[in-house]
Amino acid sequence: MNYNLLLDNLTNPALLFFVLGILAVYLKSDLEIPPNSSKFISLYLLFAIGFKGGQELSHEKFSSEIAWSMLLGVTISVIIPVYTFFLLKKRLNIYNAGAIAAAYGSVSAVTFVTAVTYLESQQLGVHGYMVAIMALMESPAIIVGLLLISLFNREDVTDIKKRDVIKHSFTNGSVLLILGSLLIGLVANAKQAEGIKPFTNDLFKGFLAIFLLDMGISSGKKLKAFFSFGLFPFLFAFFIPLLNGSFFAWASMFVTDDITNRFMFAILAASASYIAVPAAMKISVPKANPGLFLPMALAVTFPVNITIGMPLYFFIAQTT
Repeated sequence: MNYNLLLDNLTNPALLFFVLGILAVYLKSDLEIPPNSSKFISLYLLFAIGFKGGQELSHEKFSSEIAWSMLLGVTISVIIPVYTFFLLKKRLNIYNAGAIAAAYGSVSAVTFVTAVTYLESQQLGVHGYMVAIMALMESPAIIVGLLLISLFNREDVTDIKKRDVIKHSFTNGSVLLILGSLLIGLVANAKQAEGIKPFTNDLFKGFLAIFLLDMGISSGKKLKAFFSFGLFPFLFAFFIPLLNGSFFAWASMFVTDDITNRFMFAILAASASYIAVPAAMKISVPKANPGLFLPMALAVTFPVNITIGMPLYFFIAQTT
């Protein structure tokens, strides 16, 4: 592996701001990002990556590779929650196993955005259709997680709740915004789109750094309670993403030979949702403990992916 890539990632300002957020909690600092500002920044990141992806997609011709890539993305979001559910339910109750499986089958838009920045540091760009694939992968994992809980749970989950969560998985704000921005970027006149380029491009990395600072603060606040569940959730959150990411960095070679696509498939397979899935599980499975699956995704898997994972997946995509 190219250890310079690992060193570059460890000294990335965005990651360092994430660490600063965790440090601020342990130093009992009053540092915080106002909730309204945090929400705005998260919406901005989704908007910017969606719009830029749409603009890129407008320059591409639909091909069999794109079709197979979309199918692979949906397949990943179905396979991962199934196998992780059976692994998790050996040690955890059905509710928590289903919620965690859904989180790891779904994707993290912020990890995706950070991965785009990582590729840019290697003078590489992401194909626009990968943004569409990311959005497509949100819903299937949520639905699979819900179905698994329903199948293995002796207590009934009402049909109303099932309908609500399926609807929510398709109309979730993050999914809707990134898909909507993608479509707008796709149909927008290229000359007109140049007018908002300073907003979508030039400010992007600065907003990402502030958002990761906020994520670090949120993670730091949840770590103490998380460790009360024992070692198993930590080990799962550490190793499963690396396993998923490494496997699909290799397996994606059968669909595409583009290094950036293979790297992004690895990121999508390795990341875990801490926005869409928690919101959906809160509606349908209130017995699932957010104090377990949120820190797993946010405080363990996310930093593992942006430190160890990204250089590892990029290395596999380059050499296989």
